[in-house]
Amino acid sequence: MSELFFKTATELGRWVRTRKISSVELTTLFLARLAECGPRYNALAELTRDRALKQARRADRAVKAGERLASPLWGVPYGAKDLLATKNIPTRWGSPAHRDQVFDYDATVIARLRVAGMPLLGKLAMIELAGGGGYEFASASVHGPGLNPWNVNHWAGGSSSGSGSAVAAGLVPFALGSETWGSIVTPATYCGITGLRPTWGLVSRFGAMELAWTMDKVGPMARSAEDCGWVLQAIAGADLNDVTTLGNPRFHFTPRITRRDFRIGVLPADFSDNPEIAKAFDEALRVLRRAGMKIARVDFPVLPFSEIARTLLDGEMAAVHEELVTSGKVEQFGDVSQRDGLKKSIALTAAAYVRAQQQRETLAPHVFAALEPFDALVSPSIMSEAITLDTSLKTLVRKRGGYAVWGSLYGVPNLALPMGFGRQGLPLGISLTGNLFDENTLLQIGMLFQRETDWHVRQPPV
Repeated sequence: MSELFFKTATELGRWVRTRKISSVELTTLFLARLAECGPRYNALAELTRDRALKQARRADRAVKAGERLASPLWGVPYGAKDLLATKNIPTRWGSPAHRDQVFDYDATVIARLRVAGMPLLGKLAMIELAGGGGYEFASASVHGPGLNPWNVNHWAGGSSSGSGSAVAAGLVPFALGSETWGSIVTPATYCGITGLRPTWGLVSRFGAMELAWTMDKVGPMARSAEDCGWVLQAIAGADLNDVTTLGNPRFHFTPRITRRDFRIGVLPADFSDNPEIAKAFDEALRVLRRAGMKIARVDFPVLPFSEIARTLLDGEMAAVHEELVTSGKVEQFGDVSQRDGLKKSIALTAAAYVRAQQQRETLAPHVFAALEPFDALVSPSIMSEAITLDTSLKTLVRKRGGYAVWGSLYGVPNLALPMGFGRQGLPLGISLTGNLFDENTLLQIGMLFQRETDWHVRQPPV
């Protein structure tokens, strides 16, 4: 039975459709596992047992009646990051200042997964206020530090820590996470799972906690690229409640491999202190070549992406959460750096914000010129294994090689895939960054990569 918890969502969906297992049986098993093991990793924010079983019974009735099912993942349960509104269920945003917060509606992505027949198992833990203030330690959450299933002395990664550890430990078949800076890529990499940050505007953020309006995205975290494709198909699309989605192309996942000769640009990386990552990355490139892809080095500009992103994040965060600071509720936050950053954000001038926006636009041609000749740009996701729980994020040296910041800044999609293990036996990751609204290309490359490797099916010692 333990093997069932590490099946892909796609395979579990096939089991439900062929009545090898019912959605109620599957959901009951995962509810028990999430309830028992979720607290071990500080991954569980709220179990939604009654809602999950009600939705699973509905899914089974549709299967039994021979109805046309809305998704290949029909009947497969999931978990959602706790910044997504769920009707009459606490949505705490990982924050001690919001521990009693309850909404009377569902976020659009939650509603769409309900329509697609996927029961909600529970809300998953996260860094307080998605870490917008610039937290220092992994413990910056009302639920405690997110523990990594591969080694609980190491971090699961933020801010979607609960989503990362719950998928990795087989507590949920897949989860929803969100990313403003690197909050899907980081936990996916640290926990050895697959994470997809979609193009900005492809997925509605209605009902998701707002942090930075021009950078926030919601996306899937799962066991495989194929799983991520099916989840994205279910949640993507125009939403009148989120104007950024209007007029964008519809997304239809293409699970069949249609080509192999993808053009891959290799981004520069500093491996001077990371020989094990260099070795794993070289092997990953060999896999891509063997699969038929064309690999070439790409020049990528060294530009102040982090500084621009920080200014924009501060300005947009302050616009939404100013009352949190002025009311004094910010003092309830557990991380001192987080509190200080939130306070500092409301002092940002309009002139500084506008200059950052202008700089963002001025530098955009350099980014898209680097992307244009390729189907995807590739790099290590992060230049390290998961850090220990007591590591100060302020002490980390930002080595060139992890490119989550510019990708988030310019709203382009990213697919993070497992790429082996480091010296400490913890997962490493490879990132594919693509052109706007070209998720299918990234997913095709990811599926080819995962057909040739088994890193994504490895299981932690849970």
